[in-house]
Amino acid sequence: MHSYPDVQLFINGTWRDAIGGETLPVIDPATEEVIGKIAHARKADLDLALEAADKGFKIWRETSAFDRSKMMRKAADILRSRVDAIAYVMTREQGKPLGQSKMEIMGAADTIDWFAEEARRTYGQVIPSRFSGVSQMAIKLPVGPVAAFTPWNFPINQIVRKLSAAVSTGCSIIVKAPEETPASPAELIRAFADAGVPAGVVNLVYGIPAEISEYLISHPIIRKISFTGSTPVGKHLAALAGKHMKRATMELGGHAPAIIFDDADLEKAIEVTAGSKFRNAGQVCVAPTRFLVQEGIADKFLEGFVKAAEALKVGNGLEDGIGMGPLANDRRIPAMEDMIHDAVSHGATLKTGGKRIGNKGYFFEPTVLADVPTSAKMMNDEPFGPLAIVNRFSSLEDALEEANRLPFGLASYAFTGSVKTAHALSRHMEAGMLTINHNGLAIPEVPFGGIKDSGYGTEGGSEAVEAYLETRFVTQMN
Repeated sequence: MHSYPDVQLFINGTWRDAIGGETLPVIDPATEEVIGKIAHARKADLDLALEAADKGFKIWRETSAFDRSKMMRKAADILRSRVDAIAYVMTREQGKPLGQSKMEIMGAADTIDWFAEEARRTYGQVIPSRFSGVSQMAIKLPVGPVAAFTPWNFPINQIVRKLSAAVSTGCSIIVKAPEETPASPAELIRAFADAGVPAGVVNLVYGIPAEISEYLISHPIIRKISFTGSTPVGKHLAALAGKHMKRATMELGGHAPAIIFDDADLEKAIEVTAGSKFRNAGQVCVAPTRFLVQEGIADKFLEGFVKAAEALKVGNGLEDGIGMGPLANDRRIPAMEDMIHDAVSHGATLKTGGKRIGNKGYFFEPTVLADVPTSAKMMNDEPFGPLAIVNRFSSLEDALEEANRLPFGLASYAFTGSVKTAHALSRHMEAGMLTINHNGLAIPEVPFGGIKDSGYGTEGGSEAVEAYLETRFVTQMN
């Protein structure tokens, strides 16, 4: 039997209540019941976290990459050993099916392991000198204390990339985790603490997002920020970081196109894209949203995709056989309803779904609309829910024009049997990530990030640690 805990702040190696004693409620999106509370940090708590991060950095930067790696691998093993208990609290607070919660936690452990090994290979350079007796070196050093800000859709996965990159390179970190889903991030932090990471290296706070972000980003102790969230908020925080000359990694919103060509494996395309669309109730920044299907197979694809949507069992993620849980909060239901009403009023056809399920819990039907004009709101703003748009195209040029029409450039999908078409897409698709004939996104060893209004920087692959390191040049005459 598992239970949902009350959640405290973690500052300087100690779990503690907020200084002012304030708390915020946690609501189960499947039942709308208050299941717990979290400590609400204010400025005095943030000052303690900043002091701790400053102290922790001075200790951690002197710890060898080898020893940092060992502690991180221990944290990964601890996380795996607690997967059942953590998955329960994640499903209670976020709503996703239990199997998806377990997958997220196990994937996070893999991410920790990968960064633990990668940071042991942050090599510098010896640069040949033009003068006799002169040595020239470029060395890599940790940038300093980091502030990380993360959303509720993947409570652990959104944090673990930032946390692992920071800790592996010798930085300390303050994580501002989401208030809707606080308990599972706390368990991620607990795994690092229990693995022996020194006090002050890893800190955790909750509170009013704007209040915390503006205070931390502008504070001189913080040297690097990483944010995952909406494009408007990301632009504001990036501007604030620029004002104070802080490094920033921005993983922002998307509106992913999925282009299905006549020569695609139709059954595979339906299976992969439906699974990707409705995973986590569509609350995924890289989820395919605008399905662009070539005219020769458009009717068959639409029929098969609608069947896949209707076959999903929606319900409480703790129950067996559930394919899709509730939306994460009460704000998402009117957002979905507004987009659907707007699209239909502009001439779109609602093929399935479109309504809330029941009157308790934030459940919503998997929804498919066809022939949605570009004037509709959902064609321009990220739906961030279980809503798929299926439109037709005739030529590759038409598909690319629509795929690249928006300012977003995070993820994209394509299905084709043509090597020539795949090559053209890889050259001309304006997205930070393109996956062809499968879903190959978001594993630890590959880049994860967007271009255009979807942000900058990567949180995966070999480049991910670079944002947490400074290159310093040292030259010496012997």
